[in-house]
Amino acid sequence: MFTTLYTMTLISSKSLTLPEFLSLTPPDGDITYELVDGEAIPKMSPKFFHSRLTGALFLLLDRWNQGRGEVGIEWAIVLSKNDRDWCPVPDLLYISPERLGDITLTDEACPVPPELVIEIISPEQSFSSLSEKAVDYLKAGVSRVPGD
Repeated sequence: MFTTLYTMTLISSKSLTLPEFLSLTPPDGDITYELVDGEAIPKMSPKFFHSRLTGALFLLLDRWNQGRGEVGIEWAIVLSKNDRDWCPVPDLLYISPERLGDITLTDEACPVPPELVIEIISPEQSFSSLSEKAVDYLKAGVSRVPGD
């Protein structure tokens, strides 16, 4: 893991633009990165209960959705934070067909702010950091963040 973080630090030693971040090939390993203040930041790796909760919430949202919009798990979103590119990867998100409009989805980061973003707090994460991220989501145009 040290090698992975070290490699990403070398890759991102300069401030990354959104296109540069999206074109990065992550080093070996199953690590998800978010673009924050021009840096590729590794996201905490989900553990068992986090994974189970994500799955249960996905099933509930997908059943409620009934194919009318998009429910995504760990789908990167192209947003802006403090006038800089921001590309967070929430645990779950929902986007209505109205918000998507005529956008054709491809295998890329989500191009519009979703109506709903769910971030599941990890034991290693502080509540204040999660609260700050929720505020950032709302300022970036996300309609709802549970706990906001």
